[in-house]
This record gives sequence, C-alpha cells and structure tokens, in this order.
Amino acid sequence: MTENVAPNEHERLRILEDQVQVLAQAVRALAEGLEDIPSQDTDRVKQAAHGARLAHELLLSEGL
Repeated sequence: MTENVAPNEHERLRILEDQVQVLAQAVRALAEGLEDIPSQDTDRVKQAAHGARLAHELLLSEGL
C-alpha cells in the first residue's frame, strides 16, 4: 500500500481484502463439493450439498 492513502481508505481496503478472501473460500468449497460428481452417487451428491452449504455459511458470516 502507498503512504498517500488516507486511514479511512486503508480500512476500506482491509475490509475489501477480507471479503475477497471469504469469497475465495466460498468458491473453493463449491469447487471441492462439485469435483467429479457422478449423478447416481449419493455420497457425492451429499458432498456437493455440503460444499454449497459451507459456501453459503461463509458468505453469510461476512454479510455477503
């Protein structure tokens, strides 16, 4: 970060960086839940549902 940035802008940037990290975690949870899912495998369907639920919880926890 540059030294010319006002403190309020530093805080806004920190918040944005935190939100981007949460979004990345949510996308990762979704991707892991959807990896190699055969449509007939109930364990994989449960894994996909768990990934979606985790992603949703992550987003809700950050108010996104």
